[in-house]
Amino acid sequence: MNVRDSEVIAGLLKQAGYALTESAEHADAVIFNTCSVRQHAEDKVWSEIGRLTKSSRAQRKSAAGKKPKQKPLVGLVGCMAQNYKEAVFERSPAVDFVVGPADIAKIPAILERLFSARKQSGGSSLYEVKVWETDAESRPEEIYHTGYRQDPEQAYVVISEGCSNMCAYCVVPFVRGALRNRPYKEIVREIKEAAAGGRRKITLLGQNVNAYRGDEGDFVALLRTVAQLKGVDELSFITSHPRDTTVEIFRVMAEYANIKPYLHLPFQAGSNAVLKRMNRGYTREYYLDLARQYRKLVPGGALSTDIIVGFPGETQEDFQQTVDLVRDVEFESAYIFKYSPRPHSEAYAWADTVEQAEKERRHALILDLQKTISRRKK
Repeated sequence: MNVRDSEVIAGLLKQAGYALTESAEHADAVIFNTCSVRQHAEDKVWSEIGRLTKSSRAQRKSAAGKKPKQKPLVGLVGCMAQNYKEAVFERSPAVDFVVGPADIAKIPAILERLFSARKQSGGSSLYEVKVWETDAESRPEEIYHTGYRQDPEQAYVVISEGCSNMCAYCVVPFVRGALRNRPYKEIVREIKEAAAGGRRKITLLGQNVNAYRGDEGDFVALLRTVAQLKGVDELSFITSHPRDTTVEIFRVMAEYANIKPYLHLPFQAGSNAVLKRMNRGYTREYYLDLARQYRKLVPGGALSTDIIVGFPGETQEDFQQTVDLVRDVEFESAYIFKYSPRPHSEAYAWADTVEQAEKERRHALILDLQKTISRRKK
């Protein structure tokens, strides 16, 4: 999702006359497109902003006798921007502008305003301007049609934005908003544009991709339509929620040779008690049946997942059920995370009952098990 958002931002800026640089040290503006799903992701951003600021300061110092280059404008966009809003400036005074996920169309105008203000002030820090835009509820459709893509063969296409599931551990509904489906025709238009430009590998994106309900059909209908488009040699989609995953999706995957036989289906925890506290909306038994149906209807299909260990209240018995589920399903790959409380989420107020050392132990155990399975299935 963030790769595509970065493409969108770059496309908008190129349209406005800007050019991309190879190095942040040589840039006039540096934009950090951020994620808030895990604390580790946020920590990396704060660290990188600090590193850039230090490097910029050192460069200006070394320019003795010359006109020193001004520090680049620094922007924080995406989920962290929505999460912290103007409080970003308190945490990191080096940041000049903050833009939420739904406001990214405003970035060219914001840069123009900030560069103009800097020019008028003669570079004096006394007249610094700070801008934050985090109030928009949706994006204008045209931002998806700048034509800019990073990959000459691959096109990521957002079909929905936000999520309405309200999983207890997740910050996404608070930083990305409720589920909003893009118009069916606009999605098809974007894919046709990408295919015409030689990008024959298409990946449909959504926080909950198979919950898509458009004005002309649901996710299954969209999948069929895209699979039949001229120039689409490979079609995939991510990320699926088990609750919205149907056997009909598997049948369509098996029906069209250009739909990649790959499904990312996060189960998060193998215990019904933990799944209930997570507000996932399905049971262990439901997930296992879904996985078996997928294996049966999509021969040779790869299956990957997400797993959270150490969720509040997770007992050793709960964890063992997660281990057993991994052994039973035999995923081709898995993304395994240690639970970290996220602001705004329901679980943020709960006691973090599993010690960090125990989270580490459980994480290592699941990781080793999955590595063994992955090696065997190669």
